[in-house]
Amino acid sequence: MIQEYEEKILDLIDAMVDTATDDELFASGYLRGHISLAAADCEQEGIEDLDALKVRVDGSLKDNANELTPSDQVLVANLWSSLQKKAS
Repeated sequence: MIQEYEEKILDLIDAMVDTATDDELFASGYLRGHISLAAADCEQEGIEDLDALKVRVDGSLKDNANELTPSDQVLVANLWSSLQKKAS
């Protein structure tokens, strides 16, 4: 279930490449790494709950917030929220 959700999110990210702004491309690339890492961790631990994946991605973004400017943090958070809505 998590693998399918990850694929759906990554497909949404790939689909926006042609029309995305530079900011959106940056945010999607940054987010892609966090999503893939969280999905891999869940798979390794045998976790299939989508909410657990989302919590891990949120936690990873929060734990690494110092890598981004405040405006980039908002951009990434907004994209993550949008992708979750589209993937549901």
